[in-house]
Formats: sequence, C-alpha cells, structure tokens
Amino acid sequence: MSGKFKQFSLIGIGIVFGAALTLNYSAIAEREPEALPIEDLRAFSEIFGKIKSDYVEPVADKKLITEAINGMLTGLDPHSAYLDDEAFKELQVGTQGEFGGLGIEVGMEDGFVKVVSPIEDTPAFKAGVKSGDLVIKLDDTPVKGMTLNDAVKKMRGKPGTDIVLTIVRKGEGKPLTLTLTRAVIKIKSVKYKLVEPDYGYVRITQFQEHSGENLVSALNDLQKQNKDAGLKGLVLDLRNDPGGLLNTAVSVSGAFLKTNDLVVYTDGRTEDAKMRLTNARENYLRPGESDYLKNLPAWTKNVPMVVLVNGGSASASEIVAGALQDHKRAVVLGTQTFGKGSVQTILPLNNGTAIKLTTARYFTPNGRSIQAKGITPDIIVEDATISNTEGHKMEVREADLDKHLSNNQEAEAGNEAKPTEANVKDDKAKDDKAGAEKKAVKPRLEPGEIVSKADFQFNQALTLLKGLSLLQSRKE
Repeated sequence: MSGKFKQFSLIGIGIVFGAALTLNYSAIAEREPEALPIEDLRAFSEIFGKIKSDYVEPVADKKLITEAINGMLTGLDPHSAYLDDEAFKELQVGTQGEFGGLGIEVGMEDGFVKVVSPIEDTPAFKAGVKSGDLVIKLDDTPVKGMTLNDAVKKMRGKPGTDIVLTIVRKGEGKPLTLTLTRAVIKIKSVKYKLVEPDYGYVRITQFQEHSGENLVSALNDLQKQNKDAGLKGLVLDLRNDPGGLLNTAVSVSGAFLKTNDLVVYTDGRTEDAKMRLTNARENYLRPGESDYLKNLPAWTKNVPMVVLVNGGSASASEIVAGALQDHKRAVVLGTQTFGKGSVQTILPLNNGTAIKLTTARYFTPNGRSIQAKGITPDIIVEDATISNTEGHKMEVREADLDKHLSNNQEAEAGNEAKPTEANVKDDKAKDDKAGAEKKAVKPRLEPGEIVSKADFQFNQALTLLKGLSLLQSRKE
C-alpha cells in the first residue's frame, strides 16, 4: 500500500500547470546506468572549458552545470524540469492550497511565460490576466532568457509588494502593463451551491490534498440544504481546473463510481510507470487514514450528472471527466479539454534538489490517450458569453506547446493530427465569423456568488439535468 502511495503526485502551483505528478523517492544512482556517449561528453567538457576560459565574465561551475541540467530537461517536453532545493520545497507547499504570489498557472513557450489560467480570487484574476497571455517582462527585467523557475521566483515575494507585468495578448495592438500586488494565495478548491431545490452545483478549482474530503463535505451539505433529501441532478464543474494530485482525481471519480471501477491507467518504459488505479481506498488514501468516501450520501452513486469542461480543464480534470464519461456515469458538456495526458515523476536527488521527469502517458478506462488531444465532450456547447476577436485563437492547449509529447495512439495509427484542406476551410470560416462578432465580456461573479446566472454552459447543463432526471424517474 505504501509503495503505491509514493507514486502519487505533487504540483507546484505557479511553476507548472495541469500536472499529474508521481513521487518516487528511489535514488537515481541505484538504477543501472546506460553507457555514456564518450564523444558527446568530450564535446561538453570542451565547451565547458571554453566558457570558463573565454567568456566575457567569470562564471561559477555550479551555474554552468545547473544550466546544462536545465537545458537537458526542458529540451525534452514542456513539463520536465530541474527543481533546485527552493523550487522543490515550493512544489510541496503548493499541494496544501496556500502559497505566496500572484495566483497564475503558467508554463514556458518560446522563452516567455505563458499564462494557462489565472486562479480565482487572486491578484492575477482580479487584475484581468487571461489564459493565453504571454508575459514578456517582470518589472524592468525581460523574461526572455529566464528559466521558468527563475521567472516564478521573481513573481513571488512578500505579500503586499507590487510587481509590474508586461503582457502580450492576442487581439491587442500593443503590450499591456498590469501592476499586481502580491498576496498570500489561499485556494478553496471545492465550491458548491444548491442552485435550485433538488439540483446541486459543485466546482473543483484544483485537485489539492484535501479536495476529496472537501467534496464529501460539500455533497453532504447540499443534502442538508435540500431538506435532507437526495438530489435529482448534479453539475460538476471542472472548467479551467488545471489539475493537481493524481490520488485526489481518483477519490473524486470514486465518489460517483461503483466500488473497484477503473479510474485511470498509466503506461511508460519502467515498471513503476505502469499503474492501474481503481477507486479502491489504497489508491487515494495514505496508510492508516480513514476512508472519507464512506461518508457519502447514497444518492451520489446514481444521481444524474453533467460534467462541465473547457480548454482550461487539464490533467487531473481530464482523468475525472474521462473516467465518468467512459463508465457512462455522467454526460460531459462544454468544449475540448486541454490535452495534458502525461505523468511527471518527482525524483529527489541526494543534494536536496529533484528532477521532474515525464515518465508515462495516462489513459482513460476505455484506453483513450488524452495526450495532446484531450477529452471530447458528449455535447459541444461553446461559451456564448465570450466571442473571439479578429479571428485569433484565444485558448492554448497542450498540442500548441513547443516540444509537446505526442499522442502515441494517433502516431501508431499513422494519423497524427494534420489539418486537411476541408478542415482549414472550416476553421477559416469559423475564424471569419468570430472576427465579425462584437467583443463580449464574460460576466464577473458577484461577491459571494459561486456560478453566474448568465453562464450559458451552466444553464444548458441544468436544462439537460432536468431532462435526465425526468427520464430516470419514469424508468423507476
């Protein structure tokens, strides 16, 4: 049991996004090393020597080695990285749901920080930072040339201090300058509301350490609010949820699935990377922990459900949506998800640092690889409250990232996604239509409001739920 739990994940909020990570404390040195390429190492040694002797300024050996390691890992894919001791500690702190900073999920692309999603109720969210924004300057320092870890360190700081972000946004003629005040970021990962008698709404903003327990509490409280009666329909909102802990994704899925249903499986080159995770307790609990899923109301196993997703739903969100969809436990509604279907293993090193290495792809119960593709909703419903501007693509997905890991199923089938002439024409027509639309503003939530009454996708989900509930009652 304990061996399995070591494989569960940690996510560094603000360092990477949508990461389903596993933790492996095995010392790398214990594994049989492969033969090293002598000629390449000689070239590396020669370059190292040239920098030491000829570079315009003296450079410390540690800096050169660290940068070489950084380059070796970041050159693999957008999610592999070297974590120095400080970044390693921050990654672990992020799972507790509280940290200092601006409140944005970020990645790196073309040497710039790319915003995947601002986190609700944070300085970044309130300042209007948007998904897809490119941060090109932090205060007066250009981002180009920084590592992602260095950029994150600069964005973090003492709460109450200001930082100026210079942002390039598609559709804007010139860079935007935003002044943000750092704060202690406390993330409430589970929000809920009885939107109507018999109909509940639960939103998971991020899969944190206690999100599974918080979900159980939310479902029980919804029953109390509903005069201690079981619900007739439930909306599970995973939109703009960038992911988080793998074991929490298993527990959230398990709250609605039958005992021992398969939630996700992973496949990689090593035996450690091959896992089949059902919703059995050993796959989401630490040894000795009490099983909080035993406290679920009985109706959670058969209540009609709609899962809301969009392009910001990544990793753990896609695991949950895919599991509920494959088991025909819920209708998935919204737009195509992000497509983050790879697992990163945290490998601690002997010097207090660690590497985050992509070690596996994960698959839905029916064997679908999500990597660079995402979850396709059962019902496609665009967000009618936001229109595209000037034909620009507004959402960024895994497949848009430089050096992204391919979807091995499509590659093996020889049909790696390529635009056909018909698709190009269709896309152009859609872009032309989008460019002709007037710019609309997404409705902001009122203070204390969990979901907006003007949320088109939510309203469609609620309408669908009422129909599903009616059908179920007729069968009974």
